[in-house]
Order: sequence, then C-alpha cells, then structure tokens
Amino acid sequence: MRGRSRSPRSGRSGLWILGILLGAGALFYYIGSRDLAPDAQPPQAESPPPAREEKAPSKPRKISEPEAPEEEPRSSEVATVSAPVPAEGGRVALVIDDLGHSLDDLHAIEALNVPLSYAVLPFEEQTPEVVAELRQRGAEILLHLPMEPAGANDPGPGALRLGMTPEQLRQSTLAALQAVPGATGVNNHMGSGLSADEASMTTILGVLSSRGLFFLDSRTSAQSVAYRVATRLGLPAAERQVFLDPDPSPEAIRAQFHRLLGLARTRGAAVAIGHPHPETLSILEEEIPKARELGYEFVPVSYLLDRPDAPEEPDE
Repeated sequence: MRGRSRSPRSGRSGLWILGILLGAGALFYYIGSRDLAPDAQPPQAESPPPAREEKAPSKPRKISEPEAPEEEPRSSEVATVSAPVPAEGGRVALVIDDLGHSLDDLHAIEALNVPLSYAVLPFEEQTPEVVAELRQRGAEILLHLPMEPAGANDPGPGALRLGMTPEQLRQSTLAALQAVPGATGVNNHMGSGLSADEASMTTILGVLSSRGLFFLDSRTSAQSVAYRVATRLGLPAAERQVFLDPDPSPEAIRAQFHRLLGLARTRGAAVAIGHPHPETLSILEEEIPKARELGYEFVPVSYLLDRPDAPEEPDE
C-alpha cells in the first residue's frame, strides 16, 4: 500500500519541477530576445545613409560644370563680383551723346564725378555754349557727326548723306568740325545708311586723319564699315560695345550697365554710349560708385583706342 501511494505523488512532483524549468526557460528566452532586438536593428537603420551620401554629390557636379562657363559670367560676374578687379582688367569708357541742346545736361552729367567723353552735335541751339563750358573744364570732346540713317529718322542739321560728292562730304565734315572746336575725336550720330558705304566713309575718315583726330564707330548698324576703314587708313579708332538706353526704363538701363561691366572684365575694356536722359543719369549715379568699389576704372574713350600703324606712303 505504501509503495503504491508514493508513486503518484512523485510523478506529480516531477511534472511540477519540469513545468517550472520550462517556464523559466521561456522567460529567459523572452527577456533575451527583447535585449537583443535593439542591437540587431541599428545596423539596418545606419546602412542606407552612406549609400545616399556617396550618390548625392555626383549629380550637382555633372549639371553645374557645363553650365557655369556659359551662363554665369554675364550675370554673376557683373552683379556679384566679390573680389576687386584690377584696373588694367576692367576699364570702362562712357560716351554721352546728343549734347548741344542745353547747358543743363552738363550740370547733371558732372554729378557722376568720373572721366567721360562728351559727344556734341554741331548745329544745335546751344552747341557753342556747351562746347565753351566743356573746354573750360578740360573735358574730352567728340564731334557727334550727323549721318544719314537707313530709315526715315531725321539726323538733324548738317547731316552727311548718301549721294553727296566726295567734295561735299569733305566740306560738310570740315564745317561740322569748325562748329565743335577743341574736339579730339568724332563719332557718328545715326548713320546706319552712310556708315555702310565704304567710299563715303573713306572720304570722311580721310579728313579726320589729316587733322590728327580719332574715330569712334557708334555701330548703329551691323553693316558699318567705319571702324575697318579707319584702321586701314591708320586712324586711331574704337567701336561701341553697349548702348545703355535704347530702352529708357530704369531696369533696362541697369541691365545694360551690368552687361557693360561684364564685357569690361572679360575683355579688359569696353565702350558704352548713353544719352543725357534723366533715367540714364540717375542709374549711372547709383551704379558707378559700386563699380568703382569693385575695381573698375572709368576713362575717356581716347584711352581705349586701337592705334594701327600708319599706311606706308606709295613709292614715287
């Protein structure tokens, strides 16, 4: 009887102990799995970023390298130059055209406080007074010589025209020079028609050459031959690169001035022509000091002339 009674109790005790051991094992497994989970996850979360960091920089380099030389020099070099530009690498000549109508124009221009070239029309109401004032200042004076345009615009009194004989062209050029005494150079007023005629320009520029004057081609036409003829004759000459105010809005004038600075920096020098309009002079008054701080040098146009060798005299 005693032997049989001990057997069920011992079996139940064994099962109880086994249950405790299995429960403890399950508990340890659960705790261990929770402790291991954070360590297993970080490598998966950290591995993607390095792959993204290696790929991202390559795209901007491929896009910016071909675009920068084509698009940035005109916009960013003009408007956001951070380092001073050496004077010899950024010379600017400003020529103010169409003077002779009023002395008041000179007073407004004088406020710009930089060397300029003044182009005076020969036969306007106050041409003598304007010339006298400029000579008293010691300013650089150009005869703004009226020439026939290709269109219907009126170039004004004393204009040189297609169809004139060589003698008429010579006499008209001399008369205009006499009306602007002290002029050291000449540029054309209008003239998109006449400046494309090589024979006429040879006659006119021959007069200037004989008097030791220089010529600035205003480039009112892409067909102008004036600069080419001038250099062939051995005449000191230059060409206009920028018109400041064909569009008289302040925004357009400012953009043209910035374009001028960009050309001066990349080429070393540039020539612009403007007019004594209030909008033009106002923008110049704002922008010139900024340009000077960046290292641009403003000079009379005579500083930027090409000076070809004089043609050889033919053997007799």
